[in-house]
Amino acid sequence: MARVPAPARPLLPRRRINFRRVATADLPLKLTAVLIAMIFWAVSVLSAPPTEVVRDYGGRVAVERPDDVPAGYILEGQLGDVGVRLRGTEAALANVVASDLHARLDVPTADLHRSDPQDVPVRVNVATPGVKVDSNAPATVTVRIEPITSREVAVQARFANDPPSGTVAGDSAITPSQVRVSGAASQVARIAALYATVRFGDAVTDLVSSVQPTAVDASGATIDGLTIDPAVVQLTVPVLPTATTRTVPVVPTVRGAVAAGYWVTRVTSDPPVVTVRGEAAALSGIDQVTTAPIDLSGLGADRTFQVALQLPAEGTSLIKADQATVTFSIAPLTGSRAFPVVALQATGLGSGFVAEFDPPTISLVVAGPLPALSGITAGQVTATVDATGKAAGTYPLDVLVRTPPGTTAQGVQPTRVTLTIRTR
Repeated sequence: MARVPAPARPLLPRRRINFRRVATADLPLKLTAVLIAMIFWAVSVLSAPPTEVVRDYGGRVAVERPDDVPAGYILEGQLGDVGVRLRGTEAALANVVASDLHARLDVPTADLHRSDPQDVPVRVNVATPGVKVDSNAPATVTVRIEPITSREVAVQARFANDPPSGTVAGDSAITPSQVRVSGAASQVARIAALYATVRFGDAVTDLVSSVQPTAVDASGATIDGLTIDPAVVQLTVPVLPTATTRTVPVVPTVRGAVAAGYWVTRVTSDPPVVTVRGEAAALSGIDQVTTAPIDLSGLGADRTFQVALQLPAEGTSLIKADQATVTFSIAPLTGSRAFPVVALQATGLGSGFVAEFDPPTISLVVAGPLPALSGITAGQVTATVDATGKAAGTYPLDVLVRTPPGTTAQGVQPTRVTLTIRTR
């Protein structure tokens, strides 16, 4: 019988791994390590800075009228509104409300010496914590910053309707007859008349009313933004029967010409109209009352004349007024004068140095009243550069131009030159 060989025995004994023992061995130490790792992960997540985003604000922000305009100046123009782009976290941006945003003009950056429109930067502030303004559009607003000026202006009566049937308005009495009007220089210069407008009622009685005068320009358009002192005048208008009276305008009679280089900008008469009494046949052909002749020969400044009124026809008479106060406003004609060659000079140059310029001269145009322009001599127009504290060398410098009072320099070419300083 054949022998069955016995199964071979492994050379090394097989070891059994106790997974339960592996998992539970040093369990407190392992749990502590896991806890420390979780703490480090949480701290790193919480300490990481939140992600910022840039987003447009959903509405427009109105530009607020500034309260830091320098004394003696006034800001003219429509401020409008701007769009704003904000920077911050999602949570912070969600807290932004309209009242947190304020858009203001950066008035200190404006040039007070300019009377023409200029672009002034708009600064937007946000009060929401964690939110900043990234940008705003438009970045500037076009406005005018003008000096405030004032002038005395005569108040004139104006009627919004006709007096009752069968009557006519007599000579108006206004108290005070002149008021002071203040505002931006360009607006005050536009004033052609100052009207106290009243409306007649149905009753045939004299009209007595307190009226706020309104300034208008040459086209009759109302001029806003002016201050009138006093703001209210007392206007009295007698209502007279038309059968024996007629109200007509006062027309000044003028002879002679004003001084060369000047012109008459405005003529006012107080009263502007008068009432004439007489027979109906005589009144039918009267459409004005003239003054005694007024001589304007050689006049170069505003002038007021007290002149008698001329009776328009035989058999007529004037009610109340028999003379008028006529004021002529005279202004110089404006123009310009070219100065093609103005030598450059250095100011503040130290002793022992000489200055050379490239180019050596500039050209410019001087604008202003014709009488002032005609009297300018070459030495009254100067062009200088400031060499104060500069040693030998070459410097690009701005040119400072000076012209006589009442005139301005325009079209300066070039505005910047090269100054070379050499030792003697």
